[in-house]
Amino acid sequence: MTIKSSQILVSEALNVVKTISPEEALKLANDNKCNLIDIRDAVELQRLGRIENSHHISRGLLEFSIHPESAFVQKNKIDLNKDIVLFCAAGGRSALAAKTLKEMGFKNVSHVEGGFGLMKESGFKVIE
Repeated sequence: MTIKSSQILVSEALNVVKTISPEEALKLANDNKCNLIDIRDAVELQRLGRIENSHHISRGLLEFSIHPESAFVQKNKIDLNKDIVLFCAAGGRSALAAKTLKEMGFKNVSHVEGGFGLMKESGFKVIE
């Protein structure tokens, strides 16, 4: 039996998902052309802050919360006709999550290279 490492899983995900730069994500967000979704844990948001105008769905709840009929999508007015741009702390979890959303049937899904760490250095406003 062969068990794949998390590094192998992330590498495989990166081969099938779209990766965008923080600058590309910022332009999409500023042009109101995407749903910017932070999949970090709540503890990370409390400790480091969050990106302004992003939605928070922790990685563990993503598949349940992002479904078009979910209360989260409807209550938070997430427009699933727009691109879905995922980010985490550094890019690994968001790559895995983007792959899962593609498997669910979402078409316009990408993740931000370098995650929150690079985003805050690239012009995104961080709020506490």
